[in-house]
Amino acid sequence: MSGTSGFPLPPGCVIFSADEAREAQLPEAQRQPTAEAAPPLTERYAATRRLSEALAGPLSEADATIQSMPDASPAKWHLAHTTWFFETFLLRDRLPGYQLFNESWPFLFNSYYEAEGDRLPRARRGLLSRPPLDGILDWRAHVDKAMKPLLADPAHAGLIELGIAHEQQHQELLLTDIKHALFQNPLAPAMWALPEPTVRPVDKVPDWHEHPGGIAMIGHQGAGFAFDNEGPRHRVMLEPFALAGRLVSNGEWEQFVADGGYRTASLWLSDGWDWVRRKGIKAPLYWYEGEHFTHAGWQLRDPWAPVAHISYFEADAYATWAGARLPTEFEWEAIAQGRDPAEGNQLDRAGPPLPLGSASLFGDCWQYTRSAYLPYPRFAPAEGAVGEYNGKFMAGQWVLKGASCATPRGHSRASYRNFFYPQQQWQFTGLRLAKDL
Repeated sequence: MSGTSGFPLPPGCVIFSADEAREAQLPEAQRQPTAEAAPPLTERYAATRRLSEALAGPLSEADATIQSMPDASPAKWHLAHTTWFFETFLLRDRLPGYQLFNESWPFLFNSYYEAEGDRLPRARRGLLSRPPLDGILDWRAHVDKAMKPLLADPAHAGLIELGIAHEQQHQELLLTDIKHALFQNPLAPAMWALPEPTVRPVDKVPDWHEHPGGIAMIGHQGAGFAFDNEGPRHRVMLEPFALAGRLVSNGEWEQFVADGGYRTASLWLSDGWDWVRRKGIKAPLYWYEGEHFTHAGWQLRDPWAPVAHISYFEADAYATWAGARLPTEFEWEAIAQGRDPAEGNQLDRAGPPLPLGSASLFGDCWQYTRSAYLPYPRFAPAEGAVGEYNGKFMAGQWVLKGASCATPRGHSRASYRNFFYPQQQWQFTGLRLAKDL
């Protein structure tokens, strides 16, 4: 998914005493996150590997092989690439005497690691009719068995944590990529049936989360895992602002469409307006009349649910139309610090992910910010091939915050930085408005 990388970061740096009194008065300093002990590493590894296979469980061999566009990858490739990651960076490099399962497969399943040599071009992944899906599953079982001694050795914990987080990213990509592929089929095939609707309690959602401004500390802090692009922790100056208490809904987006939002050039960035005209964009991806395409086929669109599958260009145009703006990633993080990132509508098991809406800042949809994806002050990529995970992608993309209904619960946090190009729509992407105070 995003390119997030690296090993667990060291604890955050100490701030200067002159700032401490000011920062203690900021809203994020008053909230303390609820910390729960994480399951043992071996258990989390096994659960992550099982979930990937369960997500692909409803797919036929043909379903798992198709690739609908260069931005997406086949489900079979995701299952293989995440296995290549563990075999390459852990078993090959750290388990004495380990022999590759198949010496030809690294060429097929390396993604973008230049240090690992030549690889199959991304746009050709859908041509891999061989190896078959059951061959990939055999490889996964082989690697899982071989990983046992490394899982038992704390010396490898940091890299295994990275591998788990990496596979969780690909679980979300597997879901969004196969959704795009099935959408191309006129038969509108469903992977799962929607669960029976339940009456959900109405959460009390504030209209706005207000922040007085001031110096805020941004970036990962603590001993838990984080990708290298989440640090180093540093200070930013915020002006007074407010962040909306909920995501923009389908019903609100329908008003934008009806008001000529996609026909009004003054609402759009220049590149965005060019994209709308060239591509004939008239609505979010997967919309048709009053329905939208889901992992359960075509379904009626819930006007109260958060809008999803919009581009950065669309999010920015809507914010302009609404008389608001997108938040910066620093504003979003300042509000989110101390809140539970495991709350909200996120992925717990194999099934159809669907935005529903909640009071949480996390879940339902990744939320666009107006922040370009750039390195933080004093950022340096990790050593070796894994250092390619993030740093080389810091150009031309935009930061998204939060988590989506397809993000494995526990994967995200306030400092997490997802990122995509401004025209991309196929992820569960939405928006939360901001305004100046």
